[in-house]
Amino acid sequence: MALTDEQIERYSRHILLKEVGVKGQKKLLNGKVLIIGAGGLGAPAALYLAAAGIGTIGIVDADVVDLSNLQRQVIHSTPDIGKPKVQSAEESMKAINPDIVVKTYRTFLDSSNIREIIREYDFILDGTDNFPAKFLINDACVMEKKAFCHAGILRFNGQLMTYIPGQGPCYRCVFKDMPPKDAIPTCKQAGVIGAMAGIIGCLQAMEAIKYIAGIGKNLNGYLLTYDGINQEFHKIKLPNNTCKCAVCGEHPTITELIDYEQPTCELKLGEK
Repeated sequence: MALTDEQIERYSRHILLKEVGVKGQKKLLNGKVLIIGAGGLGAPAALYLAAAGIGTIGIVDADVVDLSNLQRQVIHSTPDIGKPKVQSAEESMKAINPDIVVKTYRTFLDSSNIREIIREYDFILDGTDNFPAKFLINDACVMEKKAFCHAGILRFNGQLMTYIPGQGPCYRCVFKDMPPKDAIPTCKQAGVIGAMAGIIGCLQAMEAIKYIAGIGKNLNGYLLTYDGINQEFHKIKLPNNTCKCAVCGEHPTITELIDYEQPTCELKLGEK
């Protein structure tokens, strides 16, 4: 299917890239990416994926926009306070690019619905801020053979890694089990610099774009960390423990999804 004149103009800077071109842009337009979390990480990722012309973008979030979100969740604005995040996100994405389809899921993901939701997408972005959700997303993606990008931010630091089925370790290969309760503070407890969400969220968008377009190298097999205070990136080679992994290994012991208990935060300073 040929690109329209409007699409050629809209995506002209992509088309000029020899790594992308018309062929690559068509792949993006046919691509489907699911963003789990319309918060700090999901916000910039959603905006750039919409602008890039990812044809179908799903976004999952059960929350509403709060004043404390606006310091880093750039997809929302002050008039959106009290509005469902998925609605606010969809409006912003469609304002940037009416060429795309946005599917919203105002729900909490758990073992009963996540596999069905992720099944229709090519690539999943984990923009959540708690370990129960991250382990759930990892295990569901492994079971459904879906590529996904994990990311996390805290204070002035961020990290991300990508899992591609059959090509390297998954999140559980690296982090194995849920940390003890209160062992690691959340952004709600420890704070986070707003721009950190933009940096790491945009890197997640880049991982999705490269995967869909079939260009470059993804971060499968590596953990990329960023220290914002010292402006330092480090790319760490991950140990390949896939053969012994409880979910993606040769003899998995986790064959059903687990709904871990969600941690509670005692410090009421606003969401993530």
